[in-house]
Amino acid sequence: MAQRPDEADDRVAHYVERFALLMSEAGVPRMPARVFSALMATDTGKLTATELAVVLQVSPAAISGAVRYLDQVGMINKGRDPGNRRDHYAVSQDAWFEAITKRDKMLVLWAEAAAEGAETVGRDTPAGQRLLRSQRFFLFLLGEVDGLLQRWQAEEARYAAETQ
Repeated sequence: MAQRPDEADDRVAHYVERFALLMSEAGVPRMPARVFSALMATDTGKLTATELAVVLQVSPAAISGAVRYLDQVGMINKGRDPGNRRDHYAVSQDAWFEAITKRDKMLVLWAEAAAEGAETVGRDTPAGQRLLRSQRFFLFLLGEVDGLLQRWQAEEARYAAETQ
């Protein structure tokens, strides 16, 4: 039996909402999570603000704040096709890799801030010890994330070689 287009659209819309809910439970604000999920679920990986508003059945204002957030955290890119006056918002094939890479830079800043805090409150105080432990944790994560990202790139290269 052939599937009606509206059934397929309903299934995609349900998926977008389900994935957005998972993202929001992990701390991503709800509307940016919905926008990101919608972009991930499109073949092109890009939509205009108007298209996003229609797909998600929300106001353009809701889209504006969401895309601004996603752009700031490096999960999407804003662009414009030649000859087109409308901006589009796009998610790359490597959206998660890029987001984690940018988060990697935050770990450095957090480690530096924790070290500064320990110096400020006194390294031998309970607060200083807590801040030093935080610094060690951030530095540990930084080293682990670097290794994970390198292993991921090797895995992707291996996969590409096998599928060609």
